[in-house]
Amino acid sequence: MRIITVTVFLVSILLFFSVYLSPENFSYVGLLPLMIPFALLANVVLALILVMAKRMIFILPIIALAIGWKFIGVTFQLNNKSNDVEGLSVLSYNTHLFNFRYSSENEKDSNKNSLQWATDNPSDIKCFQEFLQDHTTPSHNSIKHLSDNGRYEYAYHIIDGNPKKRSYGLAIFSKYPIINEGLVFENNKNNGAMFVDIKVAKDTVRIYNTHLESMSIKADKLGNMEGIKQNYRSTLGKLKNGIQMRASQVKILSEHIQNSPYPVIMAGDFNDVPYSYTYFTLKSIMKNAFEEAGRGFGFTYNKVLFFLRIDNIFYGEGLKAKQFKTHREVDYSDHYPVFAVFDITKASPADSPN
Repeated sequence: MRIITVTVFLVSILLFFSVYLSPENFSYVGLLPLMIPFALLANVVLALILVMAKRMIFILPIIALAIGWKFIGVTFQLNNKSNDVEGLSVLSYNTHLFNFRYSSENEKDSNKNSLQWATDNPSDIKCFQEFLQDHTTPSHNSIKHLSDNGRYEYAYHIIDGNPKKRSYGLAIFSKYPIINEGLVFENNKNNGAMFVDIKVAKDTVRIYNTHLESMSIKADKLGNMEGIKQNYRSTLGKLKNGIQMRASQVKILSEHIQNSPYPVIMAGDFNDVPYSYTYFTLKSIMKNAFEEAGRGFGFTYNKVLFFLRIDNIFYGEGLKAKQFKTHREVDYSDHYPVFAVFDITKASPADSPN
């Protein structure tokens, strides 16, 4: 029991600190944090067994749990429930191209309802990933629908496609004037990050919309043991490559955010769990709206791996999260939309962009 306890303790400490090691420098280190939930569970079980056995070594799993307590907070929250919508409201939604690329009978309603829900949502700011714009089909003209006859200003960054016909990428819609916009990075015709500066009364806020490197793993292949056996090698390689790419992207993103002259809100699909270098790198410079104002587990993935929270809204100084919600009732995409409301606590003059 002593050997097991010491081993679990040392492995747990290694896992807890692995979130601070860049996968760019250590190829497979980014896979280690995925074991953190199991390390926490092992320490809980060991602590209970050792306390009941009156073994003094129970102090080791207690110390491990104290060090790893921050991982509990990124997993589960019990913040007071709030329905206060006064403030700057932000929606983030990976639309899965509004399912426009699919034509099966059972997805026709999803096509219509997905875009309609996004249009009807009253949020001040709407950030969309995997946004599809189709100028050739009126019912698929997403920009026309979502701009709501000019009620929302918008910025659209095309990642792939024909801008005059059909294209997809990232989009931000805003009830407030957009005084500046730009691209942070783009990658492999799938992912990228953009920003806009919006004027809110006498303040200016910078909004980032990001879609970090995807895993390119078919979740349905991992839904049973046979699928796992057949795909574990390729899955491991894709996990490693995706983690390394996101480490590179989050470095670029972090530097850009820290140079922002305005308070920052960053929304998007991060394709990474809270136990990751990606998450903790961003957490070191910003707060997470789920942690500050959410409740429950906040899972955002709508597929076989339903226990993943990979869609987030982060925010920086000068802002305070009042409410956070995962719209699990909106199941048209493979991601659930996430929503947050903020108070602007520190004024930032809305001057002309530099």
